[in-house]
Amino acid sequence: MKKEDAISLDHGSGGRASHELITRVFLPGFDNALLDSLEDSTVFEVGDHRMAFSTDSYTVDPIFFPGGDIGCLAVHGTVNDIAMRGAEPLYLSVGFIIEEGFPMADLERILKSMKEAADTAGVQIITGDTKVVNRGSVDKIFINTSGIGIIKSKSDIAGKNARVGDSVLVSGTMGDHGVAVLSMREGLSFKAPIQSDSAPLNGLVADMMAASDMIHAMRDPTRGGLVTTLNEIALQSDVGIELVEDQIPLREGVEGACELLGLDPLYLANEGKLIAFVDPADVQKVLETMKKNPYGRESVVIGTVVAENQGKVFMKTGIGGTRILDMLTGEQLPRIC
Repeated sequence: MKKEDAISLDHGSGGRASHELITRVFLPGFDNALLDSLEDSTVFEVGDHRMAFSTDSYTVDPIFFPGGDIGCLAVHGTVNDIAMRGAEPLYLSVGFIIEEGFPMADLERILKSMKEAADTAGVQIITGDTKVVNRGSVDKIFINTSGIGIIKSKSDIAGKNARVGDSVLVSGTMGDHGVAVLSMREGLSFKAPIQSDSAPLNGLVADMMAASDMIHAMRDPTRGGLVTTLNEIALQSDVGIELVEDQIPLREGVEGACELLGLDPLYLANEGKLIAFVDPADVQKVLETMKKNPYGRESVVIGTVVAENQGKVFMKTGIGGTRILDMLTGEQLPRIC
């Protein structure tokens, strides 16, 4: 069997291989307008209401890591995907696939974490399913969460709507989650402990939308990190995105860990950060609003949407050069979320 005829870990990276798998296999297989939008959550109408719906599965290894666990991660991830369309998340479902022999105490710990995360986000887990498989058929526990929310504003926030002139904002430092999971997985310790940023962002999004109706696109940069997510939006909106290297926030510990391990923090997963594309007329107002929220205190502007280099992301480096930033190729860290 040829390599291109079988699924590899690269296909789960959130990078170029994932994008090609979705566009070459899944989209033709299901073929409908709602799916073709290629958003992390889809928007549809029920009567007079606009709804957002999303689903995601979590296979992170290890299941407990600094700053979180697979349970809170599963809640935060789906809540955030719904919020990125400007929706208020309301209800979640949860599905468990559990390996025979999994400790009951660990399951109870995960369920408690999910309940606390749901309460913090203001959502309810209202339905679910559990399957148990033979030992060795799955690694410990996998979780799927699906969620639904309602869009109360008339705004159309989507990856296809970034506009030339928009400022590109991020709500905080990049790569924290990826390095936190890796450090636990590999038994690494750093002088400054690194915590996952796993968090619900729906409250932050609500504050931003109350401050401005000129937010054009939002996305949480999970698998594939900041750069892969920006490439997706550049392609969807048919624009170029220019970043300024010195403005991208990174924790010192994350930078040091990436230098040591040969990783690029701009491609590492984040689970409690968002990217927003905001009209320049409102960017200062939105930025000030973000900084008042606990999950947006480190928000900064990192770049601009431009007309040239359509479908591409490039960065002005600290030494005055320009660096093209492509989608993630290969798999830096499998099972990161």
